[in-house]
Amino acid sequence: MFRADTAAVHALVPAVLASAKFRKKTGLIRGGFSIFAAFADVFVVFASAASVALLHKFAYGDLDESVDLHLWMCGLVSALFVTISAFRNDYTIAQYLNAETQIRRSIAPWCTAFTITLVIALLVASPTSHRLLPTASLFVTGFAGVSLARLCLAYGVRIGAEQGRIAAKRLFLIGFEAELESFTQRWEPHRFGMQIVAASVLRGPLSLDEDLALARAYARILTPDDVFVLVPWSDKVTIDATINAFLGIPAALHLGPEKILDRFADARITKIGPFFSLDLVHSPQSHQKIMIKRAIDLFGAFTGLILLAPLLLIVAAAIKLDSPGPILFQQRRYGFNQQPFKIFKFRTMNTLEDDSKLVQVSVSDPRVTRVGAFLRRFNIDELPQLLNVIRGEMSLVGPRPMAVVHDQMYEPTIALYARRHNVKPGITGWAQINGCRGGLSDEKIRARIKYDLYYIDHWSLWFDIEILWLTLASKQGYRGAF
Repeated sequence: MFRADTAAVHALVPAVLASAKFRKKTGLIRGGFSIFAAFADVFVVFASAASVALLHKFAYGDLDESVDLHLWMCGLVSALFVTISAFRNDYTIAQYLNAETQIRRSIAPWCTAFTITLVIALLVASPTSHRLLPTASLFVTGFAGVSLARLCLAYGVRIGAEQGRIAAKRLFLIGFEAELESFTQRWEPHRFGMQIVAASVLRGPLSLDEDLALARAYARILTPDDVFVLVPWSDKVTIDATINAFLGIPAALHLGPEKILDRFADARITKIGPFFSLDLVHSPQSHQKIMIKRAIDLFGAFTGLILLAPLLLIVAAAIKLDSPGPILFQQRRYGFNQQPFKIFKFRTMNTLEDDSKLVQVSVSDPRVTRVGAFLRRFNIDELPQLLNVIRGEMSLVGPRPMAVVHDQMYEPTIALYARRHNVKPGITGWAQINGCRGGLSDEKIRARIKYDLYYIDHWSLWFDIEILWLTLASKQGYRGAF
């Protein structure tokens, strides 16, 4: 009836025996990890101070009273930094499971601790003891050292979690056998620092009271961190009975994920007025963010047209001399809220297709002109879309608009495809700089949609700046262009 989890292998063993040994081991690991992580930060800060002292000696030729001041500052900075981080719960295994957030989470505590220390130093120390170079060096090297140390520790924790040696959470599962099997196989909790100490199978309505009583007794013995109720949401009777049975267990109580949530990565419970709701798809941008993005788009588009005017004239002349036809090509696309608009591009082909018979460009396509091949290779044919940005039909960054015939082809068959139209399309996008361009295979389209939806759900000003920079600097942005 009960199942214990060791690493990725699930063995049918008595839950109490499996838990006693593991609980002792993980208790030591989790208790000692926070201390180790905090001491690691302190060590790195003092190591940074030592390097600053050597830099001070090299710059000034002696070790005067300013060195003592900066060593004292180092001690205060490390104490404040560790204290602030501890209050933010930064020294838990759960926080170190996410390596990508370590630098971001270090910024606020470090700047706060250093600012407080600097103010105190200016108040209590003599003006002659202050030197700009050691102070600035301590700030830079200290932050760099702490960030690097946390990244290394985070990667170590992640590897340990994937191998089942480190657990940030101890889970107790209860539900029907099919849901238990699906949950463990689908999510593999051990890879995310979660250890399943036991799982209780509910056999059915006739034995529900007996199963719940026994499961609750075992849960009291095992003292898990979290209890997951894995029952189909439609079975309200079983859910209510299980929740009532486990309300007295000192652990977080969760209603396990329903299959519909697999489609929505950022689903969450929200409160609107007096009631709660399950927010499956939230509004991608607030009015304030839309105004900021529009201001940046206008500034960037006008600046781009002015700076690129000579290049645009040269390209226009080259197109006119290379082959007969218009310089600009217009094609119908769907924009924000699926509103149609005409997109501007430099003409790169001998044909001007814009209907249901449109054929995707392929490698060595005979329709592509000599100048057009060069323009497409380096994305220069997209530059006239700065006009679309000024007209408000597009943004500098967003999901790249596809031909209308392709939108109509993929929207019915690919889940969440239509969400691409929840924001304005862009001249460049997160999918493009990750190499998702060219070709219409099912695999490539799904990869493109994945990146587009990630951009929509994680938009920020800095994200746009990163994409614009990578569009110019990254080779990925030019991959698949033909």
